[in-house]
Amino acid sequence: MRILTTTFVLLATLGILTQSCRLKDEKSSMAEIVGGKPLAQLQQEFLDMRFGMFIHFNIPTFSTQDWADPQMSPEVFNPELLDCNQWAEVAASANMQYACLTTKHHSGFCIWDTETTDYSVMNSPLKRDVVKEYADAFRKKGLKIGLYYSILDTHHNIRAGWIKKESVEFIKRQLTELLTNYGDISILVIDGWDAWWSRISYEDVPFEEIYNYIKSLQPNCLIAEHNAGKYPDSELFYTDIKHYEQNAGQLISKETNNLPAASGYPINANWFWKESFPTDSVKSAESLVYNNLIPLNEAHCNFILNVAPNRDGLIDDNVVAEFKKIGKLWQYPGKAPKLEIDKQPIITTNLAKGRPMDSSWSFDTRISDFANDDDFTTAWVSYDTVEEPYIEVLLDENTSVCAIGFAELDDVEFYDKAGHTRIGNYVITYFVNGEWKELKVEPQNSFVRIHRLLSEIKASKVRVTFHNCKRGLAISELLVY
Repeated sequence: MRILTTTFVLLATLGILTQSCRLKDEKSSMAEIVGGKPLAQLQQEFLDMRFGMFIHFNIPTFSTQDWADPQMSPEVFNPELLDCNQWAEVAASANMQYACLTTKHHSGFCIWDTETTDYSVMNSPLKRDVVKEYADAFRKKGLKIGLYYSILDTHHNIRAGWIKKESVEFIKRQLTELLTNYGDISILVIDGWDAWWSRISYEDVPFEEIYNYIKSLQPNCLIAEHNAGKYPDSELFYTDIKHYEQNAGQLISKETNNLPAASGYPINANWFWKESFPTDSVKSAESLVYNNLIPLNEAHCNFILNVAPNRDGLIDDNVVAEFKKIGKLWQYPGKAPKLEIDKQPIITTNLAKGRPMDSSWSFDTRISDFANDDDFTTAWVSYDTVEEPYIEVLLDENTSVCAIGFAELDDVEFYDKAGHTRIGNYVITYFVNGEWKELKVEPQNSFVRIHRLLSEIKASKVRVTFHNCKRGLAISELLVY
């Protein structure tokens, strides 16, 4: 088959990648379109804050488990001494610059004055808007405000197998309240979405739709999706900030990271308060400052240290004391190291996901559909004797495509610890109107290689052919957007 060559100019830094190919140059972003700051500026400003307080306080505080019974009665939520000003004073004592509060955890209890559900603090003995009190208290101390929100909601059946259009509208109504009633929100940390344990995909609750909706309400609000455990660390997949959860074993590379990131860590053993916490030992100020805060900041990573207010609504004395020690060891030094790379997030669905796949000869247990299963730990593996292996995906006729790429398997089973690629070079072609055309692209050298196009193309197939490869070529995902 004759292959025609089509050349597309690739930008060094392109804007947010969406299904509709809204691609911008390095001086603009989607945020500017709706009246906000450029995303790169917001990401740098977040890194410049360096250190923040995560606050896990919700109905699990009154449970024995971090994941509370979704039918737990609002009557148990009764923090009689609740004082958000105390929280803010503790954060300020450690020279923190912002905080983030769990407005709703996975069991669905809302700690703000919401009209979306009766399962809220307003039907508890407290009957006070905790989010408002938190935001007011921290602003009085000069700290920025962040919010945490769980997509997984087992009380309202926003979970696998139950999600309907009404579920998405419910989420939007709750986000509308949170992003219109409490002033400027610097960052929204989202959890319970596209994880093996929540089983809510970015198609079930459409990521692009929710992302754009949040930006329409607050253009300068960064979105930090808790998905670093799933996606490779070299691209911003479905997030503005790469969010790592240390307790879950998600550790950032302090040597190689070049993405705007945040690392969350509890000062106690758990995220939410437990009865033993007042007398348990906490992580030491020395370890938190010298092993976490300072080295993470040097790696373009903000450190967010969690506290768990007790059932009275106060931070325990042992935690208060350790925060004061942190404040003596560490003074806010000003702006963080400048990001060297302007990486824009991918927010749309991979068009190759779940589509029919084809390839050259591969190992029987590593066939082509392992390269579009939405799992970066599995892979299509070419048979060693194939000199020019290829993999391709079949799309609908005249599908609009804005970017094409692939992720190489980053696994010591196939690659040594130095992270050496098996790829020599590669050619990307697409099939349209009965013929193959080649995309002329600038080669990239990383485990994830995504070529964003200046303008969209139409294609019914996309193929990547590899040349001069080492044995054991393994492609974890073919990426088409």
